[in-house]
Amino acid sequence: MLAVLRSINCHFSKMSSYYKLIPIKLGCIVLGIDLKTENRPEVIKQIKEDVTKHRILVFKNQGIVSGERHVEISEWFGELESTFYKHPKSPHPDVFRVSNDRTEGCTGVGRTGWHIDGSFQPAPFGYSLYHMVSVPKKGATVFAPLTDIIEQLPKQKYDEWNRLWMISDRRTGPVHPLIYKHPRSGKEVLCFHLGMTTAFLYDYNTTNERIATPEEFERILSDIHHEFVKDNGKIQYKHEWEDGDFIISDNLAVGHEASPDSQIPRSEVGLRVLHRTTIKGVEAPSK
Repeated sequence: MLAVLRSINCHFSKMSSYYKLIPIKLGCIVLGIDLKTENRPEVIKQIKEDVTKHRILVFKNQGIVSGERHVEISEWFGELESTFYKHPKSPHPDVFRVSNDRTEGCTGVGRTGWHIDGSFQPAPFGYSLYHMVSVPKKGATVFAPLTDIIEQLPKQKYDEWNRLWMISDRRTGPVHPLIYKHPRSGKEVLCFHLGMTTAFLYDYNTTNERIATPEEFERILSDIHHEFVKDNGKIQYKHEWEDGDFIISDNLAVGHEASPDSQIPRSEVGLRVLHRTTIKGVEAPSK
């Protein structure tokens, strides 16, 4: 990673030279900020703007960020949506602790398919904040830019997706448009969870709605998955975790999933422990 950093020209924010952004495949690496102590309003304001602009910010060399401090950083972005799954070793009630060892955290998380967090909520989570407190030899998290995927769709497929509404987790709702405009950037994004979506509703100019048939449903799920993995996953950004990494992501702008390696047993790759918080959404997706 250090070799990569040396080979890329640093981009400086307008603020001052201590805040440095280094573009990567998706998002930016941030240098010059210590999240454990940072509280300057102008820096927080810049970070919030840059998360919307770049979609993912990777803060390097942060050491171990406590659960309490993780929550304090999260509150820069709004009200936390407390995790639905509690683990006895979580450092804070609002911190979701996941692992490849069930005695250390919840297992199997993020492996049900490409998704955004909170698609089952009336308003999906606005941000997700990740911190790997125990880094295994393998266990990446993979991200993909939703707007880019939409913009590359063939017209016929775009037209179909643009009239689809998805129902996540249960058929009683909520119902969200598959394609809608991001509430902050105004760009088209996706509201979806390939492992939790239970139905797609076709909307023909709101005059002839129907639930997709089982065959259509499976094809649509397969079509969405294909757009993330085609060309050997060329559009993906695979984040290989290093000690001290802390990621702030615009959850509405990027899809993600845990790599298959994330569940390799501790005995083979070492202990993987990831802490995650999510920020309550403030605006329901709409056309």
